[in-house]
This record gives sequence, structure tokens and C-alpha cells, in this order.
Amino acid sequence: MVESPLPSSSVSCTPAETRQATRARGKIWIDLENSPHVPFFAPIIEELEKCSYATVLTARDCFQVRELADLFHLNYRLVGRHSGKSKVLKVAGLCLRALQLIPMILKEKPDLAVSHCSRAQLVVSACLGIPCVQMGDYEFASGWSFIRPTWQMCPEVISNAAIPFDANRIRKYPGIKEDVYVPRFVPEPGIRRQLGLREEDLVVTIRPPANEAHYHNPESDDLLEAAVEFLSKKPDVKLVALPRNKRQETRLRKQWPDLFSSGTMRVPEQVVDGLNLIWHSDFVISGGGTMNREAAALGVPVYSIFRGKIGAVDRYLSEKGRLMLVENVHDMQAKIQVIRRNRPAMPERVDGITLKSIVEQIVAITDWERSVLNRVIERPN
Repeated sequence: MVESPLPSSSVSCTPAETRQATRARGKIWIDLENSPHVPFFAPIIEELEKCSYATVLTARDCFQVRELADLFHLNYRLVGRHSGKSKVLKVAGLCLRALQLIPMILKEKPDLAVSHCSRAQLVVSACLGIPCVQMGDYEFASGWSFIRPTWQMCPEVISNAAIPFDANRIRKYPGIKEDVYVPRFVPEPGIRRQLGLREEDLVVTIRPPANEAHYHNPESDDLLEAAVEFLSKKPDVKLVALPRNKRQETRLRKQWPDLFSSGTMRVPEQVVDGLNLIWHSDFVISGGGTMNREAAALGVPVYSIFRGKIGAVDRYLSEKGRLMLVENVHDMQAKIQVIRRNRPAMPERVDGITLKSIVEQIVAITDWERSVLNRVIERPN
């Protein structure tokens, strides 16, 4: 049995002025399948390239991944798109995207594949024999027993017992994944004016549940409806909805036409920086994990209407008082405080230990896998 590597205690990076003349220490393929992956991987890619690792970046055209990748000025190749809610279409779309990725990845020959639960990357890595790191922060996401990644990485608050995987191949990082990019956030004024909002408005950002996800619970939709009905009756409250796709936007407009026509509810006409919107909101109500945790990381009051199995990260944030779990309609009035937030000029700064830990471990795994491959190649027949 091959001993698994320990992450390096530090990362040795090449000085900026000589980096371009230095041969890459390795090549890492990163795949973006969902919109939260874009802000998460942007600083990781930057740090890896500072350390002289070449990166190959692919993206799926769905849930504003392409628009966000453009917003972050990422150099990516667009491959595949979302295939819909049907399980049959999802499987067909997954197989098609994997087939589309294979020729490009064969040409690139990466040393390591890294993603935040990209199934297409997992399939391609298994087919081509590429070591694969799957990152995740929700232990109840459904996995496959017949295709497994080489490594898994998750927050420290998720216990090994909750992950059906070889403990020697699990790597942990401190904090939550949002701590990778939130510390770099700098608020930009003007977003309220851009959205037609006044400074005196009480702004609530609302994120509908991921109703196409396998873990979706219809109770979340009921809570979303109750939240909109409850808040729309409050004076000076303006609701900014961030639907996940056009279908959700159409559904919102059909369900609450009067709120849209009166300006009580609105959907941004173009892609906005989610962190900036959260920061300039008085509180957030979301049926999705990433926006909940982004608000918690920024210190903005946030109420979760997610009704699937509550993961370790959300339980941790709830116990720390950084996230409020809304479990039923009664909780709307009992828990939600409809008050303006005293917004400081800047969010409280935290150290960059989460980003540093993740980059160091990706580097350590890449170097380990390259050394294993070299020993195999050099081994005499």
C-alpha cells in the first residue's frame, strides 16, 4: 500500500519577475460546474500560478458560471451545459460533457484534477487515469460507489465518520470554503442605485432553493413563499431575488406579478457581484448553502430556508450564532428580525489560513502524484 502524503508546511513560490521563465512544477486541471465554484477557485488558481503550477480551466455553461467566470476575468474553456431536472437527461448530459472533455484533457495531460464535486471531471479522470481531488462541504450530497476520486478534501468540522472514504485519503482545511475568497472582498458603493434602490430602503436578498438538486425538499419552496408574503407586507422592505436560472425567474414573476410591478421585488437585469449585494443588504434569506455561508462569513444576518438534511457546516454556523435555521412557517415571525443593519465601512478581516491550507495541500498532492508516477516509469521491468 502506498503511503499517503502529508501536506507541506509551506509553499515555495517563484518570485514574480522570474516566474514566467520558470518551467511549470506541474499542471492542474480545475473544472467549474456551478456558479459558487467561480469565486471559490479564482484565488486558488491565482495562488497556484504564483507557485509556478500551470492550470487548465474548464467551465460548464449553466447557472451563470460563464457570466461569473467572465466577471472574474478567468481564462477558461466552455464545455457542455446544464441538461435539466430529469435524471435521464442529467445522465445523458453528464456522459456527453465527459466525452467532450476527453480530447482536450488528453492533449493537456494534467498531473492532477481538482473540482468542487464535478461529476464530469470524476468520470474523465477515471477514464484517463488522472489522480483526482474532489472537494465538498456537504456530506449528504449523493456520491457514486463505482467511481471514486483519489482524494477528498473538506472542512475540518465534517467528521471522517460522515464520509464513506479511506481516511488516509481525506484532507481537511480550517474554516469554511467561503473563507477562501470572502477575505479578499472589498465593498463597492452604488449597487443599490444600480438596482433602483434607495439608501433608506430595507433591502432583503432572497435566493430560491435549488429545486433541481437531488437533495431538494419541497418544504423549502413553501418557506420561500411564506417569506415573500411575510416581508412584502412590511413598510420600506425591498426584495432582491437572485434566481438560479431563467425558469426560476419566470416562476417568481408569474407568482408575484404585483410585487414586481410595484417595485417591491426585483431581479437584477445583469450579473451582479453576489458578495457586494449581500454586503449592501440588511439581511439574507436563502434556500442554498453557498449564499447562506457567504453572508455568515461577511457577518450579515442570514436565515436559511434549506429543508434538506442539515450538514455539519450549517450546524456549526448555527451553533455559533452566525446563521439562523428557519424550520417552519411559524419561524418566519418568531425568528426573522426585520430591521436595518448597521453596516460598517468594511467587513471584519480574517486571516487567509483557509486559502493557504487548501493551496498547500493541492501542491503536496500534485507533487506526491508526480513522484509516484516517476517511480513507476523508472522502475525496471
